[in-house]
Amino acid sequence: TLSGDQQNPPVTTAATGTSTITVAADMSVSGSVTTTGVAGTAAHIHNGAPGKNGPVVIGLTKTAENVWSVPAGAKLTEAQYADYKAGNLYVNVHSAANKPGEIRAQLKP
Repeated sequence: TLSGDQQNPPVTTAATGTSTITVAADMSVSGSVTTTGVAGTAAHIHNGAPGKNGPVVIGLTKTAENVWSVPAGAKLTEAQYADYKAGNLYVNVHSAANKPGEIRAQLKP
């Protein structure tokens, strides 16, 4: 579940989201994020431990109103996969009001 309090720094917002991101053993990534209460401008999977910000790993594509999807064929590198297994990847959704990100959730291996 994505929320503003998981952003770094935390964001006060009524926006929420649910994420169904899957990382397979071959390091392929699939899934999507569905949001409520935010006019998202971008969404990404980033490298970063809880409470830390990091670089974009995979940019998500807006596929429907309030839905951001992992592009077909997306894969992690070995280093990114190790970070995923350690709980150090997160997904967030950016907005015009909160350009660094409005809501966020760590990906759970």
